[in-house]
Amino acid sequence: MEALKKIAGVKAAQYVEDGMTIGLGTGSTAYFFVEEIGRRVKEEGLQVIGVTTSSATTKQAQELGIPLKSVDDIDSIDVTVDGADEVDKCFNGIKGGGAALLMEKIVATPTKDYIWVVDESKMVDYLGAFKLPVEVVQYGAERLYRVFEKQGYEPSFRMKDNKRLLTDMQNFIIDLNLKCIKDPLAFGEMLDKTVGVVEHGLFNQMVDKVIVAGRDGVKVLEAPTNK
Repeated sequence: MEALKKIAGVKAAQYVEDGMTIGLGTGSTAYFFVEEIGRRVKEEGLQVIGVTTSSATTKQAQELGIPLKSVDDIDSIDVTVDGADEVDKCFNGIKGGGAALLMEKIVATPTKDYIWVVDESKMVDYLGAFKLPVEVVQYGAERLYRVFEKQGYEPSFRMKDNKRLLTDMQNFIIDLNLKCIKDPLAFGEMLDKTVGVVEHGLFNQMVDKVIVAGRDGVKVLEAPTNK
C-alpha cells in the first residue's frame, strides 16, 4: 500500500511548475508528494512557495527546504495536492483522518487546481464507511455530542494519548459512524448550519482531479467542472 501511495504522490508532483504557489496536504499519501517537491527543490532548483495544511506538514516542508508562506499572505494557490479518506463516484470526499480538515479546507478553497492522491481502496460507491470527522469548538462539545447521539450518528470523540485530541486550531473532533451517506451535499449543509461545528470532513464538489494508484497502474480521473 505504501508503494501505491508513493506512486500517486510522485505523479501529482508533475503538475507543479516553476513559480507556482502550491498547497501542501497532510496525511500518509500527501507526505510523498511533499517529499517529491522537496527533492525537486533541492536537486532541480524548483522555485515554488508552499502553503501548508497542518503543523506536521509545516515541519516536513521546513526540513526539506521548501519556502513557505501563510495562507493569509496569498490571494490564490495554483495547485494543492492532498489525500482523501474516501472518494465517491460524484467526486465528493471525506477527509480529516489526519485531524487537519479545517486547515485543509481553508487551503483548498482558493486553489485553482485541487488534486487528491489516493490508492484504489479509497474509491467507493457511497461515502460513510470511513467515520466522518466533525471539528467542534470545545465550549458546548458535550451538548453537541448528545445531539449527534440522539440523531443516531454514533458519535465518538477523537482521542490521543488517552485524552481528547486537540486539532492545530485547538478544537475537538467528533467522529460520526454513519456507515452510508446517501446525500453528502444535504448532510454537509446540515452540519454547516449546526452551531458549534467549526468544519466537517465532507469535501463536496471541490476536487478537480483524483490520482488513483492501483495494481493496474496510475489513473488520473477528471472531476466535472466544479469551479
